Formats: sequence, C-alpha cells, structure tokens
Amino acid sequence: MAKISKRLGKNELYTHFAERFEMKRTTAREFFDELSVVAERELKRAGEFELPGMVKLVRRERAARTGRNPATGDAITIPAKTVVKARVAKPLKDKLLSSVAPDGPEETS
Repeated sequence: MAKISKRLGKNELYTHFAERFEMKRTTAREFFDELSVVAERELKRAGEFELPGMVKLVRRERAARTGRNPATGDAITIPAKTVVKARVAKPLKDKLLSSVAPDGPEETS
C-alpha cells in the first residue's frame, strides 16, 4: 500500500497559489476568505454552492429523530438541524478513481 503524505494545509495552499499566480500570499489568503464568504452566502440564499469540476456543497434539513444515550440506553430525542453535505464532482471523482489502482497510484511517464 502506498504511503500517504502529509495533507496540504491552508498555509501551504496560500503559498502555492501565491507562487503559481505571482501574487502576494496575503492576496491569495484574501481570495480564499472571499470564496468562503460567497459559499456561505449562496448556501443561505440558494441552498447550494458549486466549484465547477471540483465539489458541490448542498444545504439539507435533517429531521428530528429518536436515538439512544450510549451510557444509559435511555431513548432521547435528537433535534432537527441543518447540515451541509459535500458532493465531489464527477470529473474529479473519475480522475481520482482512475489514478488509484488496488496496489497504489499508477506510474506515469
């Protein structure tokens, strides 16, 4: 099985975009901050936000339900709440699934 490297953190992401598009790191950070603001606004307004070719965020209402207290086993009511679900876009999903074989990533020349 292939070893998984450390994930890309937000600071590394800002640095990558700053270097790739020849801008200040603060400008890259401001871009992602604004993207977050737009995503929040669209989720509240339309219930959806999509980054084309990457991901679609969808707001859903989860109904109230009955659950169990794991410590006592008593029935409890879990209140209704709003959740956000992320759906990976098909093009990205296809690329990811085609590049990972059961033994690990494919070799590219």
